Amino acid sequence: MITYEYPLNERIRTLLRLEDLYDRVRHFLGEEHPDGHHACLVGMFEILEVASRADLKSDLLQELDRQRAFLEALRTNPAISEEKLNGVLREIDSSFANLHATSGKTGQSLRENEWLMAIKQRVNIPGGTSEFDLPSYHHWLHHPAPRRRVDLEGWLKPLLPIHAALAIVLRVLRESGRTVSLVAIQGVYQQTPAEKPAQMLRLALEDELPCVPEISANKYALNVRFLLPEGVQKTRVYEHDVPFELAFCNL
Repeated sequence: MITYEYPLNERIRTLLRLEDLYDRVRHFLGEEHPDGHHACLVGMFEILEVASRADLKSDLLQELDRQRAFLEALRTNPAISEEKLNGVLREIDSSFANLHATSGKTGQSLRENEWLMAIKQRVNIPGGTSEFDLPSYHHWLHHPAPRRRVDLEGWLKPLLPIHAALAIVLRVLRESGRTVSLVAIQGVYQQTPAEKPAQMLRLALEDELPCVPEISANKYALNVRFLLPEGVQKTRVYEHDVPFELAFCNL
């Protein structure tokens, strides 16, 4: 199965973008080749850009606090494992404290590093990080991989509280959805959403099906069209019945 996630507001869209970037940075951090560590650093610069929203930190703190209050109210429920509940609450408390302790703009220490910001400015220019443009960066890329990794981990550290917080929020969001099995007749499915607007849709599709979902949604209607992938032939609706799974997710 391939799962497609579709955010229905800008807040969730930002969190999903950041999650993708953190995953990419973590992947390339483990590489040995200089090209992998270059990709890791570029990913950090992208995180800085996406996380620069002034209200991101406060949004995450408010949501963590809301989830903590909700979970505390479940203590009297005999169907809830107290051990698991305490474990989740500890995770939320730790994430909340670490994020609250960060001061200034996300990654401010990186923004104050003139050497890193010189690289960041050149990254957006095609071929702008060539050795003759940034000889000091070229020199750094020739350090042994373990030494480069130590530097990268140090630069990544101030960005980790945001990652820990958004990981909890997105996990709660994903677990909130109730999955239903549906069929798109001749590649098209329409539905009137429930009264409570969803914040994200999760659509799962068998990976051998030669189509991809095109989703459009608002408070009035949900429309899903299954299209033949670009590159196979001119994009058009996959005119066969398509079984799929759908979940509406809300915090």
